[in-house]
Amino acid sequence: MGQIILNQVRKTFGDVEVIPPLDLTINDGEFCVFVGPSGCGKSTLLRLIAGLEDVTSGDISIDGQSATELPPAKRGLAMVFQSYALYPHMSVRKNIAFPLRMAGLPKDEIEKRVTNAASVLNLTDYLDRRPGQLSGGQRQRVAIGRAIVREPAAFLFDEPLSNLDAALRVGMRLEISELHKRLSTTMIYVTHDQVEAMTMADKIVVLRAGNIEQVGSPLELYKAPRNTFVAGFIGSPKMNFIQGEQASALGADTIGIRPEHIDVSDTQGQWSGRVGVSEHLGSDTFIHVHDTGLGDTITVRAAGEVDFKHGDTIHLTPRADQIHKFDAQGLRI
Repeated sequence: MGQIILNQVRKTFGDVEVIPPLDLTINDGEFCVFVGPSGCGKSTLLRLIAGLEDVTSGDISIDGQSATELPPAKRGLAMVFQSYALYPHMSVRKNIAFPLRMAGLPKDEIEKRVTNAASVLNLTDYLDRRPGQLSGGQRQRVAIGRAIVREPAAFLFDEPLSNLDAALRVGMRLEISELHKRLSTTMIYVTHDQVEAMTMADKIVVLRAGNIEQVGSPLELYKAPRNTFVAGFIGSPKMNFIQGEQASALGADTIGIRPEHIDVSDTQGQWSGRVGVSEHLGSDTFIHVHDTGLGDTITVRAAGEVDFKHGDTIHLTPRADQIHKFDAQGLRI
């Protein structure tokens, strides 16, 4: 079991309120991602759940029991940090076994759990190596293995892939997602990378200034963002926002259209502009269009390679059924 419920949880540092009272339920076996810009409170919220920060007011329950006053070691949770925090003088085997040795488990039970964790994480061949002999991705797997052997009610990940290069991030993202499928254990994952959130989560919690802006599945947030903040944060490249006559004609203060929902032509379209920088990615091309009369630069996502060159005139047509409308407060209409 690994259900976690936050009831009016609030956190202040002196006179500064960093987490206003919030409610959140994370269901047993769910992969929940906290996402938001730097300083939004996502890591603080994770630390409150872990018990590494004291709750100012409110209650945190784990599997139906209040954990608000429990120390971290008594909460049945395992945390994986951004830094690997491995002991350099110990082998991989001893690093993974360390929390079990500290808990006083029998040697045969420790060996069984370490062997199982190493098998799950493809570390069996590296058990006798030291951390200095491993790649960054392998070290992160050792840190995850140290969490797995504790058999926690939930795993808490605090930006665990931040120190890895781009290729390793993608690989580890897949490995953690696969691990969740195999273990079926509750996981809470903090990241500022919305691509990680979209590809890994069952449930995404979007945070801004300590407030929950929206909770939902990745597709719910992508298709029906509650406000302009969520709409602009979820999706890559981010949504285009347009105000003025174009928005007023549709009964909105602001309209939003995602780059992939704009059709491109060199002959005709609803809007016209001048091609600026084009980012060629092989499978996609991101075209940044200027001088449209719509305010900011419009970003378009076109499939494959395109023939447009810098300075060319281009014509754009938004797909009518994909236009998002927002009121003067930025809320979805």
